[in-house]
Amino acid sequence: MRILVTGGGTGGHIYPALAFIRYVQKIQPDSEFLYVGTHRGLENKIVPETGIAFKTIKIQGFKRKLSLDNVKTVQLFLESIKRSKEILREFKPDVVIGTGGYVSGSVVYAATRMKIPTIVHEQNSVPGITNKFLSRFADKIGICFPDAAQYFPQHKTVLVGNPRAQEVVTSGKSEVLEQYGLSADVPTVLIFGGSQGALKINQAVIQALPKFSQKEYQVLYASGDRYYHELSEKFNVEKISRNLSLQPYINNMTDVMANVDLLIGRAGATSIAEFTALGLPAILIPSPYVTNDHQTKNAQSLVNAGAVQMITDADLTGENLVEAVDGIMNNTEKRETMAKASRQEGIPDAAERLWSLVNEIVK
Repeated sequence: MRILVTGGGTGGHIYPALAFIRYVQKIQPDSEFLYVGTHRGLENKIVPETGIAFKTIKIQGFKRKLSLDNVKTVQLFLESIKRSKEILREFKPDVVIGTGGYVSGSVVYAATRMKIPTIVHEQNSVPGITNKFLSRFADKIGICFPDAAQYFPQHKTVLVGNPRAQEVVTSGKSEVLEQYGLSADVPTVLIFGGSQGALKINQAVIQALPKFSQKEYQVLYASGDRYYHELSEKFNVEKISRNLSLQPYINNMTDVMANVDLLIGRAGATSIAEFTALGLPAILIPSPYVTNDHQTKNAQSLVNAGAVQMITDADLTGENLVEAVDGIMNNTEKRETMAKASRQEGIPDAAERLWSLVNEIVK
């Protein structure tokens, strides 16, 4: 099968697409793939390193205020549709899958005009403007949160989940924590604010570290490069306590997640897909800087299910962070109840579900 995947701008659009491609490569090695992104997006750095064929189109998003740039945006959109059709004619895909971002708008729309089967994959509980637009034309919409169904035509919409979840569940229990100076036999809390870190989370952790050092559980904090040196200078973590580990970044995050008892971080769709597939309880601090405040809505969906606790970015302090962690880590019954609820929200066969959707529309 020939599959064209398009999506970009953020890792939340790119990593699910790559996870799906890897899944199909395993079960159908003779499949051919082409990834279409933008020349400036994150996908321009990530995808070529995977060895997957990659092409770009030029496009940009609309400004929220009246601007001459929006005239250029419309012009680029029309040009990008023309360029997309050229790519589609050359590659001749059996199906086109859009995972979000402006680039998928042009490519998926062009594919629908050429009568090529199309799928839109929406990772968040509240869809972005591109996927809302495409839902009128695409053959199927795959969603990751049941809450997202209300925004799309019912007859087209299928709950498939995020393909990253299926990759994560292949990770098992191991001694991975020992490489970070921690014990594999002690209950562990993982804190991270994304690859770049998060200022408010970092500030709260700085306040909380002295108290965390006195706990019976251990804490692994991935601060992000931008905050690591500040923390290193302020705290000699090994001197404070052996139950704390400070890292700038964790490369084997999926393996680590499979070996901890509580996760603390933002409420991005990919992260949620990963920890719910593993059945991890979590404390989520949604980023207030994302479009449509979708991280808060992502988190609230899991709060309602009993899988997570939420602390707003504005309310987060070292004191209430420690209090929330203690409330879960010192209460085994509560932690197990949250873990069960998290597991029920997870979709560990997401890549398989998306593949089934592909085969449903490709005749």
